[in-house]
Amino acid sequence: MSAPAAPIATSRRPRRPTAVYLGGAIVVFWLVMAVIGPSLAPYSAGMIVDPDIFGALSLKFLLGTDYLGRDMLSRVLNGASYTIGLALAATTLACLLGTLLALLAATVGGFFDAVFSRALDALISIPSLLFGLVAVTIFKSSIPVLIAAAAIIYTPGSYRIARALAINVNATDFVTAARARGEGTLYIMVRVLFPNIVAPLLADFGLRFVFVILLLSRLSFLGLGVQPPHADWGSLVRENMAGFAFAAPAVVAPALAIASLTIGVNLLIDNLRIARPSAMEGH
Repeated sequence: MSAPAAPIATSRRPRRPTAVYLGGAIVVFWLVMAVIGPSLAPYSAGMIVDPDIFGALSLKFLLGTDYLGRDMLSRVLNGASYTIGLALAATTLACLLGTLLALLAATVGGFFDAVFSRALDALISIPSLLFGLVAVTIFKSSIPVLIAAAAIIYTPGSYRIARALAINVNATDFVTAARARGEGTLYIMVRVLFPNIVAPLLADFGLRFVFVILLLSRLSFLGLGVQPPHADWGSLVRENMAGFAFAAPAVVAPALAIASLTIGVNLLIDNLRIARPSAMEGH
């Protein structure tokens, strides 16, 4: 009687957690709303459509009305363009600048690395909200100032992450081989270091995007962010604070929009795992 055959090993790609799809759906939804939301709004963002202020939820006004009788759904959809647009612009600028300086510091090293590291360490020690308050007080609040201030605040953090990753890659044999072939600094930065650190940098981009949204929302809540007649979600919370006394949805809706977007981004980047089969699997 022959011995039973050994079970055949099969490789299975690990399933991504459900939270990845949930977070991705939330993020995609708000990104789409930031682009087409204003065109989908049932009313103009500044139009007074109802004499009843802080109106309740209804079929006519799905998110109620605000302190002037404006449709909150229209206000939230229009606010998405400012909240998400400003945050994306500032985060992209901060990550690009931080990564570029980090790649240069890791490749060149020496005095250049020391100067940039110490200068950005000094900048990162300043509280983000305090820096933003000083910036908008000196230069007055405007969209370019808000983007520039948020980008400067979060560039040092991006630099530190990218520099740590780039230095680890810079110590590997294939970088040494590239130098031995006579490759220049730009080639090593763009063709060797960057492709090997881009995945963790994308996760860091998501976290920094959340930080920028919260910073800009706090500035707007203090009245120093996006100025009327425009409004982002932080401004919508601030201007409808009196609605708490009436349990009005006008103050809750923009707060929930901020919360849902930040939760969605965190779910996406915390649970996203790209399944890679092991090199030893099946041997």
